[in-house]
Amino acid sequence: MTTPRAPQQLSWAERVAIVRRHHEMESRLTASVSERMLDLACLQPGMRVLDVASGMGEPSLRASQRVGPSGFVLGTDLVDGMLEVARETARAQGLSNIEFRAADAETLELPEQSFDAATVRWALMYMPRPERALERIGWALRPSGRLVCACWGGLEQVEYASLPRRTLARFRPPPPIDLEGPSVFRFSDPERLRPLLTRSGFTVEHVESMHVPVMEAEDGAGVVRWIRGFGGPVAKLVEELPPETQRAWEEEVIRECEPYRTGGKVQLGGVTWLLVARKA
Repeated sequence: MTTPRAPQQLSWAERVAIVRRHHEMESRLTASVSERMLDLACLQPGMRVLDVASGMGEPSLRASQRVGPSGFVLGTDLVDGMLEVARETARAQGLSNIEFRAADAETLELPEQSFDAATVRWALMYMPRPERALERIGWALRPSGRLVCACWGGLEQVEYASLPRRTLARFRPPPPIDLEGPSVFRFSDPERLRPLLTRSGFTVEHVESMHVPVMEAEDGAGVVRWIRGFGGPVAKLVEELPPETQRAWEEEVIRECEPYRTGGKVQLGGVTWLLVARKA
């Protein structure tokens, strides 16, 4: 999962460095959702899979292991720097049936009907024009090909986002939530995505939800560092507070983290829903 921010806040190089720093942890914690997506895609040896917005290789690397040497996986991402980690991992694992290509999902140029299945993990909601990405995916899929999408649930279901916001709200208004433009909660209701899929030639066949952690820390202070480290809208507003108020906010975060302690560590994640659509 990549957590985008406005270009004026962080450069792409800075974003890549942040995501790389947390990649091992996130990949390990979110393995369950990647594996479930591949289950729902019904991958078999020999299949060709398109993974859009692969980031650092989820779930494309896992898909390459499922389709085997006779299959093929293409992972794409807007930022080539993100894909460098995926390429490194593929080389380390000796995977020769996978390629990573920098490309805008909304303008993908791929041969018609050249893939059996496609996956998009936590990315459609951030795209300026997701309907265009869906059209390009539909073009590349063979008839009856499956598309599996993952998007986050609502704010109160996603504690990695709700906890920083509600603690900030005790000191100043949190940033607004935009359900119309690119944002983490844009498709928190799967019904908002259904008409886009229908217009792109897909039929929704199945929707399910699961809870998945995305970060863990030894204590609440570690969560504070994680929030500040990602430099998102909440962190930006916190930095504008007086130093004593910032310390008070940190204390609030630390207190709020205790209910999320599991096995000696604090884990934050959220409910994600998974949608399976089939090309007509």
